[in-house]
Amino acid sequence: MLVSVIIPVRNRAYFLKEALASVLAQTYRPLEIIVVDDASTDATPYVVGRYPVIYHRMGRRGGPAAARNRGIRISRGELLAFLDSDDLWLPSKVALQVAYLREHPEAVAVQPEEIWIKEGRRISPRGKHRKPHGFFFHRAIKLCLISPSGVMIRRWVLEEIGLFDEEFPVCEDYELWLRLAARYPVHLLPFPLVVKRGGHPDQLSRLPGLDLWRLKALAKILHHPVLTPEMRILALVEARRKGEIFLRGARKHGNLRGALEALKILRSLRLFPPALS
Repeated sequence: MLVSVIIPVRNRAYFLKEALASVLAQTYRPLEIIVVDDASTDATPYVVGRYPVIYHRMGRRGGPAAARNRGIRISRGELLAFLDSDDLWLPSKVALQVAYLREHPEAVAVQPEEIWIKEGRRISPRGKHRKPHGFFFHRAIKLCLISPSGVMIRRWVLEEIGLFDEEFPVCEDYELWLRLAARYPVHLLPFPLVVKRGGHPDQLSRLPGLDLWRLKALAKILHHPVLTPEMRILALVEARRKGEIFLRGARKHGNLRGALEALKILRSLRLFPPALS
């Protein structure tokens, strides 16, 4: 069973070597390894040239959603796995996930637990970040609980629910996983197979204003007929909460444009923050 590994990268030559080495050290074969270079200006092309991978360079910067989508479209595997260029896999990661999906044909996606490294030191994730197993839309709306670097997913599922939304420069994974969690359970291997490295300054998750994009993702899923009435109520409550958090920050930092955009979204959902109506 062919597994396609898709690695988006932009200006991370210093991390990419280790990420690629962790993929090439996998005990499972065959692997189709695709590196999608999001118009890097560093030594990324030279680093990739040393490895037996498929290299695709974007003509202009498109963001992580566009890079992953390009990799999906040129890939051939029945199973798809993603690896962010600053993360690492343990050697048995792919083999154990493939074995699980073979043994559980009803499963559409599976992810493992993770080891978190921040600024070179191992940290313990808080309870709210604990990976779920099964249906968990009620938790997926609160924060991103599926790691792109951890999940393995059947190709046909993405063909059904759609690829990453390229309009989202950040939180594109949160938006996609909402669409997945609204339809299907995600299975869990309850042991770590991924090393997630954080704390470096170019992480997109460190950018301000992420709750505005999470609010946009919730507004998008709220217009989808797949939601049950219970899901819709949960998503509306969370949209209001995230909207209020963003508005407080926008008011504090003088982000008038962002505040107006958030208010427009909330009003379209018939949600009116009491302190700001």
